[in-house]
Amino acid sequence: MPAAANGASVQSFVPAGVEGVTEIANSSIRKVIAKRLSASKFSAPHYYLGVEFDMDNAMAFRAQYNTIPETKISFNDIIVKAVALALKQHPQVNSQWFDDKIIQNHHVHVGVAVAVEDGLIVPVLKFTDEMDLRQIGATVKDFAGRARAKKLTPTEIEGSTFTISNLGMFGIQEFTSIINQPNSAILSVGAIVNKPVVKEGQIVVGNTMKLTLTCDHRTVDGATGSLFLQTLKSYIENPITLLVS
Repeated sequence: MPAAANGASVQSFVPAGVEGVTEIANSSIRKVIAKRLSASKFSAPHYYLGVEFDMDNAMAFRAQYNTIPETKISFNDIIVKAVALALKQHPQVNSQWFDDKIIQNHHVHVGVAVAVEDGLIVPVLKFTDEMDLRQIGATVKDFAGRARAKKLTPTEIEGSTFTISNLGMFGIQEFTSIINQPNSAILSVGAIVNKPVVKEGQIVVGNTMKLTLTCDHRTVDGATGSLFLQTLKSYIENPITLLVS
């Protein structure tokens, strides 16, 4: 029996537990995800641009929009629409890298990452910029449900030109994502936070959201990514423009 620092005896520790592990075979989906993300991370020179948006107007806009009968849009729907419109103005971000060329897409197909049992699935909203907020909301909800039920078709998870990953619903305030190649960028969306902010020289209570744009430096330089985020900011902080653009 060892002695403690104060001279008192301490009972020797004898663990009651036993070592144990759980072995889980990698599913085919998990293997594909691992292969694609590893290839992306180690081949594309990633860099990150972080911004914080004022969400007060977006919150008021959503509350008013949802007064329409049988309508319920989410903040993610607003972001998806805003991203789609911003991409139309910034084809350099809506691009893809290949060894012999860069393709700037004139169409906007936004992939929305959905967490499933085996990892992440990215269903794609084709021609997202042409969809209204209710169509985006209904489509994302349908895709998410069928993704978790493993009922998406191959064509529904192919062809994205940009990806959005949102962990705000889990309380995550800020994070970075690995690019979904061959896309040039992916947007990571955090939670809306209620906190003191400065407006017109006064400290007031406001609502903010942090977003991080991960870019492939081969196709999107810092200035290009920054200009895209400025356009995105104008849409999200003035969401009425989503209805007239």
